[in-house]
This record gives sequence, structure tokens and C-alpha cells, in this order.
Amino acid sequence: MSGPDKPKVIGEEWSDERVKSFLALDPYDSSKNADFNALFKAYQAMRAGDFERFIGFFVAAGRDLNAVNEQGETILDLISEHRRSVDYTQALEQAGAKRSATAGN
Repeated sequence: MSGPDKPKVIGEEWSDERVKSFLALDPYDSSKNADFNALFKAYQAMRAGDFERFIGFFVAAGRDLNAVNEQGETILDLISEHRRSVDYTQALEQAGAKRSATAGN
């Protein structure tokens, strides 16, 4: 089976190259923060283990874990509200991510 009918492989391990490819994702709107965009897209697409690997590559590349979106939220602020994000928030916190001062206000 191939093409759009191919089922998504839930347990698929991503290669380092595929994980790292998210470092190059730029927002369509150049006024949006590229670091926040890359983190958000990786969070949406990756399993927790792959996301944790991505965070390592992201930090090693000198990117900002605490970049904010248009509402002044960091990725940690945003995903902390999601029920199934515990593994993702732990990976971010272990890498030094912080919640913004404006979060929850």
C-alpha cells in the first residue's frame, strides 16, 4: 500500500535526520517566531521519545527553548494545558525550558 491510503505507523522510530529536519521548519508568516514554530510543529508530529531527541538537537543548535508565540506563551506554557503532554513537558523542563511570566495570568 502506498500514497494517501497508507496507514500511519504509530510506533515508527524516526531517524536522527528526520528528527533534525524539523530544525529547518520556518513559519509561513515571517513575523512568527521560528524557534517557537519549530518546537510546536515537532510537538504536533513526534512521539515523546522523538520529541525528546529533537529537544537535544534544538538546544545543541543554539535555538531558544523559551521562544514565545503571538500570545507571549512558551511551548511549555502551551502544551502544559494538554492532558497527554506529560512526557513532552518533562523533556522540555529537563532541557531547561521555562514557563513565561505571563502564563496563566
